[in-house]
Amino acid sequence: MSELALTLLRLGFLAALWLAVLLTIGVLRRDLRMPREARAAVAAARPPRPAKPPRSKRGRPSSLVVTEGPLTGTVIPLGAVAVTIGRAPDSTLVLDDDYASSRHARLSAVDGQWVVEDLGSTNGTWIDRSRITAPTVLPVDAPLRVGRTTLQLRK
Repeated sequence: MSELALTLLRLGFLAALWLAVLLTIGVLRRDLRMPREARAAVAAARPPRPAKPPRSKRGRPSSLVVTEGPLTGTVIPLGAVAVTIGRAPDSTLVLDDDYASSRHARLSAVDGQWVVEDLGSTNGTWIDRSRITAPTVLPVDAPLRVGRTTLQLRK
């Protein structure tokens, strides 16, 4: 093979490698930005809720407890703020779980009940043995599975 052909082959291979690197960086940037844009779209679509009189807190769940997984025994007190679950450092419950997504699920109080919502995770969010596809009320003591971690609402 001539030296010119060999040089052109090397340059072509180098260009292909750089193209692969640039495409990978583009995909990573798009994936990292998507949750922020999706959150903004959801927040813009929701109308503000009118203030309701406070309900009695008797009998309502007060904590979220990790019952299985690396964080077994972790207790998260529940309040008015939604609980986010995932591998992202800004999540309320940060999981070190290869089967959990960065922003896996959100648990929020709606009309006195706790509702769990899957945030587009890869492996899904499960209540008992059912995969949830829409915001779903989480009963007290029902197992909520996120990756290899299992959680429960407790009174």
